[in-house]
Amino acid sequence: MNSWQGLLGELILLQEQIKQHEEEARRATGNINTGTSQQKRKVSDKEKVDQLQEELLKTQLKYQRILERLEKENKDLRKIVLEKDDKGIHQRKMKKSLIDMYSEVLDILSDYDANYNTQDHLPRVIVVGDQSSGKTSVLEMIAQARIFPRGSGEMMTRSPVKVTLSEGPHHVAVFKDSSREFDLTKEADLAALRDEIEVRMRKSVKNGQTVSPETISLSVKGPGIQRMVLVDLPGVISTVTSGMAPDTKETIFSISKAYMQNPNAIILCIQDGSVDAERSIVTDLVSQMDPQGRRTIFVLTKVDLAEKNVASPNRIQQIIEGKLFPMKALGYFAVVTGKGNSNESIESIKDYEEEFFQASTLLKKGMLKAHQVTTKNLSLAVSDCFWKMVRESVEQQADAFKATRFNLETEWKNNYPRLRELDRNELFEKAKNEILDEVISLSQVTPKHWEEILQKTLWERVSTHVIENIYLPAAQTMNSGTFNTTVDIKLKQWTDKQLPHKAVEVAWDTLQEEFSRFMTEEKGKAHDDIFDKLKEAVKDEGIKRHKWNEQAEDSLRVIQHNALEDRSIGDKQQWDAAIHFMEDTLQSRLKDTESVIRDMVGPDWKERWFSWTSRTAEQNVRNETKKELDRMMKVNDDHPAYLANDEVTTVRKNLESRGVEVDPVLIKDTWHQVYRRHFLKNALSHCNLCRRGFYYYQRHFVDSELECNDVVLFWRIQRMLGITANTLRQQLTNTEVRRLEKNVKEVLEDFAEDSEKKVTLLTGKRVQLAEDLKKVREIQEKLEAFIEALHQEK
Repeated sequence: MNSWQGLLGELILLQEQIKQHEEEARRATGNINTGTSQQKRKVSDKEKVDQLQEELLKTQLKYQRILERLEKENKDLRKIVLEKDDKGIHQRKMKKSLIDMYSEVLDILSDYDANYNTQDHLPRVIVVGDQSSGKTSVLEMIAQARIFPRGSGEMMTRSPVKVTLSEGPHHVAVFKDSSREFDLTKEADLAALRDEIEVRMRKSVKNGQTVSPETISLSVKGPGIQRMVLVDLPGVISTVTSGMAPDTKETIFSISKAYMQNPNAIILCIQDGSVDAERSIVTDLVSQMDPQGRRTIFVLTKVDLAEKNVASPNRIQQIIEGKLFPMKALGYFAVVTGKGNSNESIESIKDYEEEFFQASTLLKKGMLKAHQVTTKNLSLAVSDCFWKMVRESVEQQADAFKATRFNLETEWKNNYPRLRELDRNELFEKAKNEILDEVISLSQVTPKHWEEILQKTLWERVSTHVIENIYLPAAQTMNSGTFNTTVDIKLKQWTDKQLPHKAVEVAWDTLQEEFSRFMTEEKGKAHDDIFDKLKEAVKDEGIKRHKWNEQAEDSLRVIQHNALEDRSIGDKQQWDAAIHFMEDTLQSRLKDTESVIRDMVGPDWKERWFSWTSRTAEQNVRNETKKELDRMMKVNDDHPAYLANDEVTTVRKNLESRGVEVDPVLIKDTWHQVYRRHFLKNALSHCNLCRRGFYYYQRHFVDSELECNDVVLFWRIQRMLGITANTLRQQLTNTEVRRLEKNVKEVLEDFAEDSEKKVTLLTGKRVQLAEDLKKVREIQEKLEAFIEALHQEK
């Protein structure tokens, strides 16, 4: 403490000496100017002025060194205080720092309106410059850490990077959406941070673009760091090179203008001092956005190279005095950000910058002023300007959002007077609960309902195969033994190759249909169509993720084999049920066959008379052919399914005698349907006779009229359907419904973490209005909390 007080006293004494030297230098300079004009003064006066200026410079440098020592001691003292606070008070729930509160407001404003269409007038420090002008290095010097990715001549800043700077006991960096702290005093953490920034930048660049407007947000804390929010933008380019998207130049200009058009954004304009000033593009852009220079701070980088290489040092003086460019600025600074070595530490860059300006002829000759040089002075000036603009604009911004909130609340009351203001996340939670209730309802479906719907659906899928490939080929043999042999062979082939797979397919489809039914039915409540897209997406994704147990087919095959092997009908009730099942099936097939015949022969005389329709030429031929075949069928009621060639010839000649030309293929095609109808009618008549055949079946009596093997076949099929439905129902209720429920829960969890998915699936004016209301309220509350904290800060 004593050394600090001694340094302070010495500093005050030096200030008085500097004032005294400056006064003497002014008087001497005035005498020289007057004497020069009158040619009366001697050269010795000029030497005296030079001596005074040299003493003044030495005193200023000594003053600067003492000031730096004081700042260093003050920084160390503050670090001790902050560490004590961090170990003690910080363990309790501590209030956020003022700059962190402000940064949160900026983040939520960006989320609320990524296109900057609203009147967001809160200050940020926007760092703009030509590519490779050193703007990122300037930002790193202000943050006191080499935190950004680096490359030689390559575009490294591919998206805006928002950096919130604040004071803290430890030098650390944290991303907005992460809790991991990067220790900026450790090279490994620095390298990891740079890699993470680069990864995030590359992820933000999509659809073949080179740069992205998506902002990456992080905070940097450390002892002695000035509090402010900076946004590092991609460097402005004049030419698009190979590997870049064609619109890269325009995109960078668009991003830069979007940030700079904020009337309270502080523009930190970075100019490379090592190249010709005329090659700069950024100064014209800044002049367009801030023509009066009321919020622009100009920074000339690489002054060490400029002083060495520029033929006329006066150009540097002109730049710093704002006389070379038409661009205007609040202040002008000259800095040095190292020797160009990417491995240099911040401390070595500081030392190099200090050494350069101590020896700089520009400073010695008065072309640069001491307060205009070094990144430290720049940081102080930017911080002062930032907080001045914050204090001037924040209350006005709060009032604007208060008015916006009132307008949105009025709109909601007028459009949705009886609805709660649920934002997208709240709506998602409500929909999630409804979906989970609907999924749970699947487990409450009765076994009877499952078995009925499974049996019905399975028969719909396999009935055509059973009738066309098993029953009809066997029944048309006209022989009991051949019938049973044919049936057994075909049933076994069917069970081995197709039936189990088809049954599992039916069960899976049934589960999907029941799930869809529960997801779409209103259950007595007013339907809210705002959830329709979300429910459909959850349903589809849940079903997509569900995989039926493949082993189910193997066990099902054995069960179905055993069921079809059983030929013993136990009682009259089962016999009657089989006959009823057979009759329904045959009636359905007969109806379909008659419909086909009707389409073949065209409308009958009643339809032609009452509907004013007529037959086509082909339908007339078909109708005549059908009549001829019907006459043949009446003559031989037991005609086999196959139509012999001589019979085809006979039919064709009979038709030709009546002037009808017909092709043999058409005759056979028509015969197939005519015989099918005839056979089905006879089968139905036989089925009716078999109603009294159970007594003969039970006692194994042989009666050709009451041989009911077809009834036994349909009973075997019916029993197999019942046993299969029971087996599938058990698998559904015991396994598959639970697995589907688990899949749906996983889908909902995934959707809950995917904000883009929620935006896509929960849309509409009502959602957007609720979202806007929530955001505006949150912004207003955070602004008011920040303003209160700002007023309390001394």
